[in-house]
Amino acid sequence: MSKARFLPFLSWVMVVAVVTFGLASIASSQDVAPPKELVNAGKLTYGTAAGFPPFEYLKDGTVVGFDIDLAAALAAKLGLQPEMLNMAFDGLIPALKGKRIDILNSAMYIKPEREQQVDFIPYMKLGEQMLVHAGNPMKINTLDDLPGKTMPVTVGTIEEIWAKELNAEFEKQGKQPIKLLTFPSQPDTETAFRQKRADVMFTSTPGAAFLVASLPGVYEVVGQVFKADTRIGIAVRKGETGTKQAVEEALRSIVKDGTFAALLKKYLLPEGVNILQ
Repeated sequence: MSKARFLPFLSWVMVVAVVTFGLASIASSQDVAPPKELVNAGKLTYGTAAGFPPFEYLKDGTVVGFDIDLAAALAAKLGLQPEMLNMAFDGLIPALKGKRIDILNSAMYIKPEREQQVDFIPYMKLGEQMLVHAGNPMKINTLDDLPGKTMPVTVGTIEEIWAKELNAEFEKQGKQPIKLLTFPSQPDTETAFRQKRADVMFTSTPGAAFLVASLPGVYEVVGQVFKADTRIGIAVRKGETGTKQAVEEALRSIVKDGTFAALLKKYLLPEGVNILQ
């Protein structure tokens, strides 16, 4: 995939600024009854792991991103204030189950093993891509080129799961496994990759676009999109139907009034990711 397909970072910043201004006029006041049980009265307390741009990431010391704006819009519809807890990704589900947060809002990929623990509200589908260092020094073009290569992964993420599944297939075929370097957070994972401690990295299609655009000349995307119909969603505690219904209704409301579409545009997410049209 050519880097020419991605907008320069300056253009990205300009689009964010323009659409941010427009969002203020789109969001409306409360029109959905809030859940009866809340961790903190008057607040929608949510957990996120701020290391997955453009969904949640640190910018000048502040957590920003699609999911952060989404939480603010949902809270407004519910007549609540958004309250964010930023934590390690593998701590999100335990925090939800332990009632430290009302919802889990961190672009979490929906997998059967996660659905056994929490209930999801899907809002988007993503694909996955491979990032390599500029110039593709290891000549990686397909998944079949990965045996013996080194890959950084964040503990508990879908990328770790898929890399391990791929290694199981390589083992059956008598091939070398991918050498996995595990890290507690996505920023640590990306930093290790940027320092060239690894050969290749898996990331979402929006994440790949963001990194290539914001770090020109550092990375490039190779190979075809895979796992293209993987859904992500907001999670609530298993069986907590009142919270689930309230968040679903608020989500339908921001889709109807155009806020959701405006957020897609703000973060340069393609229309194809939207499952709420």
